[in-house]
Amino acid sequence: MRTEPHLTFDTPLAAVRNLGILAHVDAGKTTVTERILYTTGTTHKRGEVHDGTTVTDFDPQERDRGITIFAAAVSCAWDGHRINLIDTPGHVDFADEVERSLRVLDGAVAVFDAVAGVEPQSESVWRQADRHGVPRLAFVNKMDRAGADLDRAVESIRHGLHPAPLVVQLPIGAEDAFTGVVDLLRMRALVWADGDVGATQGPVPPELADEARRRRRLLEEAVAELHPTAMEEFCQHSAVSTPTLVAALRELTRGGDGVVVLCGAAYRNRGIEPLLDAVVAYLPAPPDVPAVRGTHDGTRQTRPADPEAPFAALAFKVNATATGRLTYVRIYSGTIEKGDTVGVPGTGRTERVARILRVMAGRHAPLDRAVAGDIVALVGLRHARAGSTLCAVDAPLVLEPPAAADPVVSVAVEARRSTDTGRLAVALARLADEDPSLVVRADPETGQTVLSGLGELHLEVAVEKIRRDGGPDVAVGRPRVAHRETVLRGVSGLVFRHVKQDGGAGQFAQVVLDVAPPAGEPGTLGFEFRSTVAGGHVPREYVRAVEAGCRDALAEGPLGGHPVTGLRVTLTDGATHVKDSSETAFRTAGRLGLRAALRGCALVLLEPVAEVTVTVPEDAVGGVLGDLAARRGRVTAATARGGAAVLTATVPLAELFGYATRLRSRTQGRGAFTTRPGGYAPAPGAPDRAR
Repeated sequence: MRTEPHLTFDTPLAAVRNLGILAHVDAGKTTVTERILYTTGTTHKRGEVHDGTTVTDFDPQERDRGITIFAAAVSCAWDGHRINLIDTPGHVDFADEVERSLRVLDGAVAVFDAVAGVEPQSESVWRQADRHGVPRLAFVNKMDRAGADLDRAVESIRHGLHPAPLVVQLPIGAEDAFTGVVDLLRMRALVWADGDVGATQGPVPPELADEARRRRRLLEEAVAELHPTAMEEFCQHSAVSTPTLVAALRELTRGGDGVVVLCGAAYRNRGIEPLLDAVVAYLPAPPDVPAVRGTHDGTRQTRPADPEAPFAALAFKVNATATGRLTYVRIYSGTIEKGDTVGVPGTGRTERVARILRVMAGRHAPLDRAVAGDIVALVGLRHARAGSTLCAVDAPLVLEPPAAADPVVSVAVEARRSTDTGRLAVALARLADEDPSLVVRADPETGQTVLSGLGELHLEVAVEKIRRDGGPDVAVGRPRVAHRETVLRGVSGLVFRHVKQDGGAGQFAQVVLDVAPPAGEPGTLGFEFRSTVAGGHVPREYVRAVEAGCRDALAEGPLGGHPVTGLRVTLTDGATHVKDSSETAFRTAGRLGLRAALRGCALVLLEPVAEVTVTVPEDAVGGVLGDLAARRGRVTAATARGGAAVLTATVPLAELFGYATRLRSRTQGRGAFTTRPGGYAPAPGAPDRAR
């Protein structure tokens, strides 16, 4: 039955549900969200992903690509409850959006494909929810597809995610003939007709009566094993009553000891009402979760979900729109009104809230105030960032921010026209402000502006966003790696005399230099200078000038103008002039003398390498090892850990561009890797010069 929403700020806290929709890409979570909005009367037309008409996928890129890229918040009402819902991305490149959303949610609905069951990204988002302690329901979607099998999907949940699945429904019909479900708690049938919204209730079909009783018995036994009250009742009466089952399922869900499993076909609008009923019945309200904890002056404090408590909120998303900068916040305690001033402890500033908006994805409704338990957008905040705490000025508190993922892929970006360089810098700063998982930096050695993110698609979307938001035309390329040059074979006794006479005081300095390779392996970094001059041929102050000149010469090597590293220079002798010698002259002699010496050395080009730790399923080890070998990687260790293999390898940094995408394709998204700098190593086939 469709109902008109009543989104008033005075909804009791116990009647508020803040939940997210989690799933692997293409499992149907955006369609589930659309049907929830339609069923609750929030929208009056069913949006479709393939038509680009969904409410939550409102960004042009999302509609063009047919995937969710940005977490979108919406609000609706069901059975006297207000539901604040966030539709999260399913693609691994946008996992940081999921992370920031889960940080502020009280519950979640995990959507699974009835054919594929648990998919790679299903595991990732499930583990993210585990880390945040977010209670979940499971919704097995697409029961109308060919090959759909609820039991197989439930087994994949049991073995892949390791919760205790508590199935509360039995499908009526299979695949294209799927028409409804049997509610095992109340032993009734819910049947949907094509094109209708709202289920028809009736008795359990006779042909399913025995199977329904068997599955009800299995549900009672599973709950009794996990819940002491249900166990006591089961032992006394050999059955568990419906009220006891409902109460036990609520406690098991909120405690994380079990997950209620429902099924349906969202595209055909089947199974949405029971899902909403389960959200209301089993997922927690803001007062049901522990009070939020924060710090102030090094002491731990808590804030209850109470509108009368001091104000505290966490900003989890920032979005620059044509109408202003929106800061999405979860209010944990207190009340905020339009025009209030709030503190931002991380910046030491205060901000004035110009407007408060109830969010409906790309549309907004103004509010006069918002209270604890709300998820709203604030207008007028200039300094708050994703992860910033907002609090009452007279009751400061800092909440733990969401953890930002470390970027793994980088591209070099530059404006195609030099006059647009400033505009590009502004656009990149806005991107990094909106998405903390994007990192912008200037490479001091190559001079490139480097944009780093969580995947190639992530970066592609970011660059396209610059173009679509009226930014400059951007050229994108792989960043150049910063090479080094080092000495393989040195020279001894090189004499360099610097003489300059152009009127007035002249310059005279003579140095004798020995240049040797580093003591360790090629690629050992560093520069060592020493003097063995005897007899005062070169005064001490001039020795320091010679060293400074040699360091100047290290900036550009003879092979390709790369910095020189890993060499030892010894000043063995020299000569001075009574009038024309000076520190400037000896510094020049040191610089030019070392350059001349390097031209006589055997040099080799070094490339940066990274130490890569790759975690992959055991069945994918062979393919990953082959790919590492093709990237000139050298495996240094391999261990087994909990059904997965952990490989450690040294890989040239230039070969890691695009590796995230390749690893995901070879491991079906189940592989992950981390890197850390590993120094430098000789580049194979690199030119060397011996003169």
